[in-house]
Amino acid sequence: MAYGLLQGKRGIISGALNDSSIAWKIAQRAKEEGATFTLTNAPIAMRMGEIKKLAEECNAEIIPADATSNEDLEKLFTQSQEILGGKVDFVLHSIGMSPNIRKGRAYTDLNYEWFKQTLDISALSFHRMMQTAYKLDAINEWGSVVGLTYMAAQRTFPFYTDMAEAKAMLESIARSFGYHYGKYRKVRVNTVSQSPTQTTAGSGIGGFDKFFGYADAIAPLGNATADQCADYCITLFSDYTRMVTMQNLFHDGGFSMTGVSAEIMDLVNVK
Repeated sequence: MAYGLLQGKRGIISGALNDSSIAWKIAQRAKEEGATFTLTNAPIAMRMGEIKKLAEECNAEIIPADATSNEDLEKLFTQSQEILGGKVDFVLHSIGMSPNIRKGRAYTDLNYEWFKQTLDISALSFHRMMQTAYKLDAINEWGSVVGLTYMAAQRTFPFYTDMAEAKAMLESIARSFGYHYGKYRKVRVNTVSQSPTQTTAGSGIGGFDKFFGYADAIAPLGNATADQCADYCITLFSDYTRMVTMQNLFHDGGFSMTGVSAEIMDLVNVK
């Protein structure tokens, strides 16, 4: 059911790869709620994904952009304003990639050049995106910027390796830039810490299937789905959350606040 929460609002949505992507679901929900927006992803990701299908469904234009390039981001915000007819009201950062994870390097044997790429792509791109928008004054007052994160920023999950550091940096950037953007244009900046979700990116992490089941057994409400995450992000883009900023918001069925569940206790045989 649509409620018109984003009627008349304009935005930029990054990171939609295919219909299992959280960003894909957010784009669909934003369209249902009345928003117009542009879609963006790195050129290589666009070749791998199905973003053209989403663009047709949402009547949205695609602007290829490397999120580690200042020039590409300037083009993204400038062209988005031209296409949409004015400043944007919301921005989704759904960007993350670790060469170390992709190439199977253990956390205790990281390739540091790849580690730098992880930080640049997965965290510094969040700062670049907002700094570009800030300098261009591309986001309307009371606009909203949301970045997707994961609880490995606060707690240790061995399989998440250097992405944990990237997510910790991402959340710190949200707090720091959230202060400056709030003072400048009352733009709010938040991160959403989602449950393990069966996306292309998530499924590529070693041991993901086992952990997905573990988290589902711990969380009293179970794992939140990509569709439910999309619903939550839409509320953060809307005017109903105008005073929420600089927060890391857990959307995980209660997993982050649960020490242990009865289901997990039943699986442990202690003599």
